[in-house]
Amino acid sequence: MDHQIVAELAPTGVLRAAINMGNFLLVTGKTASGDPAGVAPDMAAEIARRLGVPVRYVPYERPSTLADAAGTNAWDIGLIGAEPQRAAKIAFTDAYCAIEATYLVQPGSSFQSVADLDRAGVRIAVRRGAAYCLWLERNIKHATVMSFEAADAPLHQFIAEKLDALAALKPGLLEDIKKVPGGKILPGHFMTVQQAIGTGKPNLAGAKFLQEFVTDAKKSGLVARLIETHHVAGLSVAP
Repeated sequence: MDHQIVAELAPTGVLRAAINMGNFLLVTGKTASGDPAGVAPDMAAEIARRLGVPVRYVPYERPSTLADAAGTNAWDIGLIGAEPQRAAKIAFTDAYCAIEATYLVQPGSSFQSVADLDRAGVRIAVRRGAAYCLWLERNIKHATVMSFEAADAPLHQFIAEKLDALAALKPGLLEDIKKVPGGKILPGHFMTVQQAIGTGKPNLAGAKFLQEFVTDAKKSGLVARLIETHHVAGLSVAP
């Protein structure tokens, strides 16, 4: 292994891998020792193995705080959705997997497609800082995007205030709809969250290594095997 790559990605001799604990598809549990378990932690562990160093997980409850810590020497690689706002400080690989995001609408709603939602007066609830929230904030022109801090707040407010739509990952909405009798998940998606691996912008050799790793992980079937091993529905290998 090139010494420059190891120096950039594991300057302390350990690969510090930042994990978004809020992504229930990529982190599906914890090990007996309390470490995160799932597709994302396993991807990080494989990177560490190839670098020839131990892995240490740095957990974050949400992706926005993980991204905000970029450049502070808190972590060496971060496994989160690749978004333009985050790319200012983080060099991302191509996506290794993708997750559809769409809307849950109220019982009796007249909305039939995701394109129908961007209208004046429409109120959309979403989890603040999520990749799909960032997408909505960039792309919604007429509707009002109402972002909430706590994980369960968007669903709670959607129900309590009878907001027009709840925006979230489709697998999560399949659970949320159980609390909204007569609700409807709109077909298709307004975006797909591109789950990638990032490192600090200055790490040119490290970023190249991570990109080659992701390309190989998809081509070799590693990502597909991890999805199958952890029994994750709603997660697909990125093209």
